[in-house]
Amino acid sequence: MRYGVNFALLSIALAGLGLGLGLRFAGQDSAAPVGYWVGVLPVLAALMVEIARSIRRGEVGLDIVAALSMTAALAFGEALAAAVVAVMYSGGTFLEAFAEGRARREMRALLSRVPRTATRHRNGALEEVPLDDIAPGDRLLIRRGDVAPVDGTLGSDTALLDQSALTGESMPVRRDRGDEVMSGATNAGEMFDLCASRPARESTYAGIVRLVEDAQRSKAPMSRLADRFSLLFLAATLFLAGLAWWGAGDPIRAVAVLVVATPCPLILAVPVTWAAGLSRAAHFGVLIKGARPLESLAGIATLVLDKTGTLTGGTPRIVTIESFGGMAEDDLLHHAAALDQASKHPVAQAIVAAAQERGLPLPAPEDVVDSPGEGVSGTVAGRSVSIGGTAYVTRRLTQALDSPPAPPAVGTAVVAVAVDGRLAGRLVMADTLRSGTAQFLANIRRLGIPRIVLATGDRREVAREITEGLALDAVHAELTPDRKVLLILTERTRGPVMMVGDGVNDAPALAAADVGVAMGARGAAASAEAADVVLLVDDLHRLVPGLEIARGCRRIALQSVAAGLGLSVAGMIAAALGYLTPVQGALLQEAIDVAVILNALRALWITPRTAPAPS
Repeated sequence: MRYGVNFALLSIALAGLGLGLGLRFAGQDSAAPVGYWVGVLPVLAALMVEIARSIRRGEVGLDIVAALSMTAALAFGEALAAAVVAVMYSGGTFLEAFAEGRARREMRALLSRVPRTATRHRNGALEEVPLDDIAPGDRLLIRRGDVAPVDGTLGSDTALLDQSALTGESMPVRRDRGDEVMSGATNAGEMFDLCASRPARESTYAGIVRLVEDAQRSKAPMSRLADRFSLLFLAATLFLAGLAWWGAGDPIRAVAVLVVATPCPLILAVPVTWAAGLSRAAHFGVLIKGARPLESLAGIATLVLDKTGTLTGGTPRIVTIESFGGMAEDDLLHHAAALDQASKHPVAQAIVAAAQERGLPLPAPEDVVDSPGEGVSGTVAGRSVSIGGTAYVTRRLTQALDSPPAPPAVGTAVVAVAVDGRLAGRLVMADTLRSGTAQFLANIRRLGIPRIVLATGDRREVAREITEGLALDAVHAELTPDRKVLLILTERTRGPVMMVGDGVNDAPALAAADVGVAMGARGAAASAEAADVVLLVDDLHRLVPGLEIARGCRRIALQSVAAGLGLSVAGMIAAALGYLTPVQGALLQEAIDVAVILNALRALWITPRTAPAPS
């Protein structure tokens, strides 16, 4: 039932109870039940409609107990008890709806921030266009306070971005020209230009919207267990109520048993806890697709990590600059990066980025000749430069080498650089471990995950080199996508498995794992579509608070269920023995329900011990 309907029913139930009590205190005892009936009947009618809908969906819940308790109370002259049950039941459903709405606030905040239009540069002028009209390559103007509508790269010198709604980072982050900008980030500084790299439907924010919608429709295993438990609890309630009636010969005791059992804390506490947990995880940049993976996340026994793009950065970086013939390292990098500005190859872009990090000036190259798969030649500041593979550069040398350079180390690639026909040096490139990887693995161990495994399609010697010194239980290399799936299935014999990956080749393994985690919320990525959890920022450390939140939610849900059911059963027994009247039983049970809902909301304030690393 909708929030507004719940509020209206609660108001009617309160008005009826107030009217009946008012007539009673006015000395109109015979008229008082009329007021109670006025408050009960609309709630009972709405409840019967909801029960009918549930039965048509094949669901049987403890709402039936609430309907039976109100009906029995009215039938046996306990109209006041029926009115109290109506108030407390409608109040419980209203509080549950309010609590779930509060728990989903941050997810709704994500959805409400989606822009509808964008400002595009076109023929020297600005035009306002719908998001669907934006194409890769379009140049957009992002004013102060605007939300980036699509993924892209920064087309201005600098920008200050507020990513708090996406990643939970409290401080704005600075981006420089050419840096990636996620859709959904807010411009916290001066206006800047954004060069679109994806259509809106394939951008980060579109992926987030789809994942949030999936999450809101989901139901956790513990919630489904509650549905199945409902039949058993309903049967036990009816049996105890019948036994109390038969043993004492008093139907009022049966009514008291029914009202104490209305409704069950298990039904109320569990959904609220998981909804709160989904919201809390989103605050830390961990978008979980539903309550089922959130609950599964709390019980992981084995973590399987991909290497490239997960354990490592996924892009080559310069690890060593070897200069020959006396050329300074910065001069060598200056010539190489200036020429590589003409290439879109990932290695070339990494060399350009390294030069920019050092603040080196990069003049525009001239007379560029690009040989795809081999290298690039051209002129930089009047000097002839060639860059690429060793064989490509060697063919362009006018002065022979005194001795061949040493072969590259395992897991590295060499980019040779020639200047004016002489070998000037080499840039040694490698895909390096992410910063803080060892600490990340230590945090995972601290959270109680006993087994951590690496699964990569890379060569065995590269895998060994990159993981040397890391606390891994096993390293599996040269795996094809189908062999990764087989590894996941094998590891599942030890317990639930979580797989973390980022590439298209990881999608089958992510789908096969109990919980699949994708790095980055790229809307078109197969890995993000196959995964159960998406890290909104390309940061492995974000997974740690997600795990802590999942475990905290499970602990809170179990506490609520155990305490709520224990008190409910004790109250039912007391009612069956005649120690509670129907009115007292209704008040007791609804106090229990309110308590467990408030306890479930504690999931909104779970504070992970390990904060995510800065982006």
